[in-house]
Order: sequence, then C-alpha cells, then structure tokens
Amino acid sequence: MPRFFVSPEQIKDGRVTITGPDVNHISRVLRLGAGDCLTVLDGLGKAFDAVIEKPGKEEVVCAIRKELPAGGTPSVRVTLVQGIPKGDKMDLIIQKGTELGVSRVIPLTSQRAVVKLEGDKSHKRRERWQRIALEAAKQCRRPDVPEVDEPTGWDPVLAGLPPEVVALIPWEEESAGSLKEVLLREPTKKEIYVFIGPEGGFAPGEVERARARGVRPVTLGPRILRTETAGLAVLTMILYQWGDLGGRSDG
Repeated sequence: MPRFFVSPEQIKDGRVTITGPDVNHISRVLRLGAGDCLTVLDGLGKAFDAVIEKPGKEEVVCAIRKELPAGGTPSVRVTLVQGIPKGDKMDLIIQKGTELGVSRVIPLTSQRAVVKLEGDKSHKRRERWQRIALEAAKQCRRPDVPEVDEPTGWDPVLAGLPPEVVALIPWEEESAGSLKEVLLREPTKKEIYVFIGPEGGFAPGEVERARARGVRPVTLGPRILRTETAGLAVLTMILYQWGDLGGRSDG
C-alpha cells in the first residue's frame, strides 16, 4: 500500500490532509482517487490506514480508518554528531544512517571542518538534509523520520547532552578503551550520542573539551576510517549489539 508522511498538524478530527509534491504523486503517478486506500505516517512513529475522500489539485483529504502497528522504530535512540564533511558526503551519511536506524543527526562545525555554513546557506542545507532523511525513511519503510538539526558548534551540543547519557567520540589517538568493550560491558542503553570528526578528525583540544563534559574517547581498531564510513560503522555496531539489527536483546 502506498505510504505518505505528513506532519502531525495535518492529522485532525479523524482526517488527514496531504499537500505538496505528494498530491501530484497520488493523482498523476499512482492515479489514485476517491475510495482508494493508502498508509499515512506522522513522522513520529504512528501509522494510519486511510481512504481518500476528496482528491484535488492542491490537497488530498483522507479519512482515517484505523491506527496501524507501525513497527520498525529503532529501539535505541542514537544521535550522530557529525563533523560537517566536504562535498556531498553528508547526503550519504544521512541517507544510509536513516536506513540503519539513526534517530537524530547534528551537523557539527569544528576546527578542522573545511565547509563553513552560515545564515541562509546553513538553513537551506539543513532543509536539503531533512528531505534526504524523509526520502530514505520512505524507502526503508521506517515509521519515523530522523531529525536533522541546523549546523551548530560545540557549546550548544555539549550543553544539550542529556543527563547520564552514553556519549562516545571515536578518536584515532585513543588506545585504551574500545567501542567493543563499551558495548559488551555496559548495560544496554536507550540513548547514545556518537561524535564523528570531519576530514582530518577532531583536534586534541576538542576531544579534551568533550571529555571534560563526560564524552568518552574510544578506538575503533587499527585502521583509520573515513568520516563518511566511521559514523555508519559505529551506528551499525551499536544497533547490532544494543538495538534491532541483531545481537543480544536483554539488558
């Protein structure tokens, strides 16, 4: 059944109003009309079985028949704090991260980041990344869409760390503690932050600053991973061991 994401505000009094490019897709591509059924998702994890009541050129109004068991929502909330990389690497990170199960992406401006985003450019880039997350969620049949923040600096990110959250920063100069050890020895957590540096990694001062706020440096092994590989690799390991990609299911 066709699936369409809407904002929660578009669902009201047992009806949902679909607007934007999806209207054209419904009428011209899928050729759906009054009486046809589709699935509507609010992007926060809820899904509904709906039937088209009023097709139109600007909007499609549907009546909700019942709420569906959405399924597919990641059982562990992983926030990826990604140092902004060059080119279109962030597009890949967000697309594949959405497929794997990331819950939130915070683009981070850091000392060694080459890309500088400010003002309207920052806002437009964030809108692009959010659209990529939406399309990836549709493709992999997630009932929720990861949140992509505006690019931000260290101060807001560190100040916004939830109390007692597990926060990790893979760092090539760390040798004592490994990600494997954390995942095997720690009890399963429901929320985790992962900090990934841009090309060139994080500067030592940035790592120490994060460490002072409770973020733990870890090693990923003997090989240096590219920025577009590291976050996806860590996400996969976390959701395999603690989440729904396999591994243990107990606490």
